[in-house]
Amino acid sequence: MSVEATTERVLRLLALLQRRPTWTAADLAAELGVTDRSVRRDVQRLRAVGYPVHATAGVGGGYRLGAGTRLPPLLLDDEEAIATAVSLRLASGGTVAGAAEAALRALTKLDQVMPPRLRAEVRAVHGATDTLVGPGPQVDAEVLVTIARACRDAVRVRFGYSGRDGAAQDRTAEPVRMVTTGRRWYLMAWDVDRADWRTFRLDRMRAVTATTWRFARREHPDPVEHVQRSVTGSPYRHLARVRVHAPPDLVRALVPPQVGRVEDDRDGWCVLVVGGDDLGWLAAHVAQLGFPAQVLEPAELRAAAAELARRAAALAEPPDRPA
Repeated sequence: MSVEATTERVLRLLALLQRRPTWTAADLAAELGVTDRSVRRDVQRLRAVGYPVHATAGVGGGYRLGAGTRLPPLLLDDEEAIATAVSLRLASGGTVAGAAEAALRALTKLDQVMPPRLRAEVRAVHGATDTLVGPGPQVDAEVLVTIARACRDAVRVRFGYSGRDGAAQDRTAEPVRMVTTGRRWYLMAWDVDRADWRTFRLDRMRAVTATTWRFARREHPDPVEHVQRSVTGSPYRHLARVRVHAPPDLVRALVPPQVGRVEDDRDGWCVLVVGGDDLGWLAAHVAQLGFPAQVLEPAELRAAAAELARRAAALAEPPDRPA
């Protein structure tokens, strides 16, 4: 028998073992059209490549596929592949810590080997499904997969990008890493036209295309720190630095990473760096933390805090009683 025929039979055996908990050697031989001896040989072939196939003797015995020390490749039929891909697409946009990135990696691998007909089925299901979530930017799953592959394979990407002012531009970039903050996704990449590191929001990308141009990976800043500095400072009119009398980890738990970053200080203090377009808004949000604080910069934030204090004091006054 040829190697191709043997491989096909072993894969059929694996599919049978995944279909139900236990098979007798006679049942497997009948399904495969071979002898019991051939079944035993094929079981040994599966064990050799990491599949833990257990055998039990006696009445009611047979072969079953058990759990091993590592996860071997799985065989999925069409329905299972579609269900898995749809679930991974939903999980890639979720808010469970660590699940979104892992789901995206798995979706990238599955999408790479999925036949076009099944990929079309997944898109149809995904396009006909709504998820009850809070308001926020939506990132197309195809964009996530394309960017993830480009980061992995070190190939340039081209895309249309809408800036904060709404103007659309064509960009070419060398992607390094995606960073997610809850349901918002960012890409740190080398902007080829501007010759500098840039942060791009994936929900502002359109017509993302991975090119065949491979690039040599260059030294780059830490993606998480770079993205956090970009999203907490550059988009805003004002950038404030405030000393807060509280442990840094406690302040980090209260301030989302896309809103501000917390730097360690001394003697039980930390420094909160936060951006905003309105100084009154900044003063109110710092006050809401509930800790003693000192404005380092800008000086105009102190005036905004004083005005906020006057308004709060007036709000605390009892209403005028009728004469």
